[in-house]
Amino acid sequence: MHRTHHCGQLTSADIGKSVKVSGWVHKRRDHGGVLFIDLRDGYGITQLVTSQHEKVINYLSAEDYEIISHINYESVICVSGKVVRRSDDTINSSIPTGEIEVVVEKLEVFSKAAQLPFNVNIEQNFPEHLRLKYRFLDLRRQQMHDNILLRNNIIKFIRMKMWEYGFSEFQTPILTASSPEGARDFLVPSRLHPGCFYALPQAPQQFKQLLMISGFDKYFQIAPAFRDEDARADRAPGEFYQLDVEMSFVEQEDVFSLIEPLMHSLFTKFSNYTVSKMPFPRIKYSDAMLKYGTDKPDLRNSIEISDVSHIFKDSGFAIFSDAVKKGAYVRLIPAPGASALSRGFFDKMTLHAQKEFGAKGLAYISFAQDGSAKGPVAKFLNQDQISELRRIGNIGNDDAMFFICDKEGVASKLSGLVRTKLGEELSIIEKGIYKFCWIVDFPFYEWNEDEKRIDFSHNPFSMPQGGISALINARSDEDRLKISAFQYDIVCNGIELSSGAIRNHCLDTLYKAFELTGKSNEFVQTNFSGMVKALTYGVPPHGGIAPGIDRIVMLIANEPNIREVIAFPLNQNAEDLLMNAPSVVSEKQLKELHIKILS
Repeated sequence: MHRTHHCGQLTSADIGKSVKVSGWVHKRRDHGGVLFIDLRDGYGITQLVTSQHEKVINYLSAEDYEIISHINYESVICVSGKVVRRSDDTINSSIPTGEIEVVVEKLEVFSKAAQLPFNVNIEQNFPEHLRLKYRFLDLRRQQMHDNILLRNNIIKFIRMKMWEYGFSEFQTPILTASSPEGARDFLVPSRLHPGCFYALPQAPQQFKQLLMISGFDKYFQIAPAFRDEDARADRAPGEFYQLDVEMSFVEQEDVFSLIEPLMHSLFTKFSNYTVSKMPFPRIKYSDAMLKYGTDKPDLRNSIEISDVSHIFKDSGFAIFSDAVKKGAYVRLIPAPGASALSRGFFDKMTLHAQKEFGAKGLAYISFAQDGSAKGPVAKFLNQDQISELRRIGNIGNDDAMFFICDKEGVASKLSGLVRTKLGEELSIIEKGIYKFCWIVDFPFYEWNEDEKRIDFSHNPFSMPQGGISALINARSDEDRLKISAFQYDIVCNGIELSSGAIRNHCLDTLYKAFELTGKSNEFVQTNFSGMVKALTYGVPPHGGIAPGIDRIVMLIANEPNIREVIAFPLNQNAEDLLMNAPSVVSEKQLKELHIKILS
């Protein structure tokens, strides 16, 4: 045995015991010849004590004392000794072992550490490339260590809850067929089938539907998903994990009734923040895009956007009125209390909108304490128009309002970005709370500007609201773009945790849905042959969702970047700096796979 106790285990109840502990040399302090060492393992820290003075403590040989007093940090040692009480003035109440220390009687060095590229015994910001290159060291830092253990505990909690809810856990294939829909695939060449490729699954989407068709009523899996996408703060490149869920004989609200208590109990258990009361708000996609300028609204920000195109259409502000007559939209973004701020604040907001968001400009009106309107736009509006703007935006004295004018989609996006910036600048984003919501009624189709046709906006396997009748009765692209789907997202504090949908369980509806995007039945049969076969032999109504594990942990850990909660992430360029991936492979390997690299 290399230890009788771990380094977070010993307490005053163990005083007088002979023990053996092992771990990493975390810190060392020499107090006038009395040497204190913090020994760390995966459970905590135990203080060791020894001395070169015979009258104080003299259990170690001179050789061993020399070793322990000069050994590098992060070397791994094993010590045997006796547990004693610390003096009252040295008790450390912040750790479980803070009342005791171990007098070192015997030392064994398992592994000497070289000079460290960065310190792991302090919480300090080091360059990310260095942290990822030496990730095994980075994970020894307490914050990172805690994050990865938190991830483990969250997954354990989710798994236990899903079993409690009556779900069965199944595994789905990692090597599968490439799909023409969705994000970019990671491809794996086949040695046995020259010129053919497997794809790593972007999600277990088709397989979990096939499980429902096979008669397994409730499925879940902590599943890896692989997408060749660029990194963002809340998205890891390459791979991520999700709680993949599918249920038979359900409607949309049945899925919500499962996920809401799971999320509520999960976030309540692992954080000290307040969590949204159930049921979580349901917000239509169209309302979210209008009120918040995004389908991922952060409801901690109380600002709501309004459309005021009709007011500016007949106003004297020619820049806006001419644009509205040509099809543009004007959005009003309230700025509570901003009127009291200096002119510099308004200039800074305008400059930021132009440089960072790509806006053409940012107009504004502010209201003094006496209610008088100020700003470059106010003089072009009559009193009735100003009063109506104040009413729509719920604008009081000392408040201000900003305006964005552009095409509808651009106006929504820009006003959403301005709303977020105002929330930050005016410090009105609530602290210490998780605010959840559902975004529902996503459009089934969207306009593909490059190909000048309609395309699926979300998921081709989702059920259109109204079923096949809605598809048949939509005579024009304009009509088809108005069709909503049984698709939904769950959002927390402005971060999308998951998309989900009630699936299309009717083959004729699937064929018709693809037909309206210009794809033939043969296309569907060729690219989704497994699903087509399965939909032929009796299918229950079913639906599901797949909340992202990484994003859940990121939110609960209060980390700004998703890489902080993944043990071995790729960097922003999709590189593994520790294992040097991706890497060049040998000609022999390429030849076996029937692949030739063209320079």
